[in-house]
Amino acid sequence: MHIVPFVYHVITGSLGNALSVSVAIALGAIVLEDATSVIVGLLAADGVIPIPLAIGSLYIGVIIGDIGFYTIGLLASTYPRFARYVDHDLTAPLRAWLETRFVLTIFSARFIPGTRFATYSASGFFRSPFVTFIITAIAAPLVWITALFSIAYWFGGATIIWLRPVRWIIAGAFLLAIFFIGRRNLLAYHAKKDALSSVPLKT
Repeated sequence: MHIVPFVYHVITGSLGNALSVSVAIALGAIVLEDATSVIVGLLAADGVIPIPLAIGSLYIGVIIGDIGFYTIGLLASTYPRFARYVDHDLTAPLRAWLETRFVLTIFSARFIPGTRFATYSASGFFRSPFVTFIITAIAAPLVWITALFSIAYWFGGATIIWLRPVRWIIAGAFLLAIFFIGRRNLLAYHAKKDALSSVPLKT
C-alpha cells in the first residue's frame, strides 16, 4: 500500500499546472485507479482540482490502462511459448467463458477488485473483439469511477470542517478494505489457475 501515498504526492506535487495535474491523475489511474479516484475526489472537494479536469483525467487514465492490459495479453499470444495456450484444452474453459459472456465479464471485472488485469489481458490473449472490449471498457468506468469519485467528493465536502484531521485516515481505511478484497480475489484466481495448470498438457 506504499504506492497510495506515492500517488497522492505525485498528484499534489503537480498542482499549479493543469496539464501536469491531468497527466499525474491519468498515470495514477493507470497504476491504481480506485485509490486515485478517491484521492482526486477528496482534492476536488477541497477545491484544489476542478471537477471536469479530475473526472476527465481519471477516465483517460483508466481507458489507457485497459487498452494496455488488453495489448499485453495480445502480445503474449504472439510468442510461441504462450501462443500454444490460446487453442489449448488447458485454457478452453476460460476462452469459452469469455466468448459466451464477454460483455458481462468485462463489465463486471471493473467492480471486482483484483480481477481487472487478469480478465482484460485474457481478452487480448484470446483475441476477443477489440471494438466490443473498448466500448465495454469505456462504459464500465462511467459507472464505477464516477461512483468512487462522487462518494469521495461528497465525503470530502461533508467532512471538510468537522472531520478534516482524520478524513484521510478514514479514506485510507476504505482503500485498505478495497486492497484486501482485491488480494483475496487475486489469491482465488491464482488458486484456480494452479488447479488448471496441474492438468497434463496434450502434445
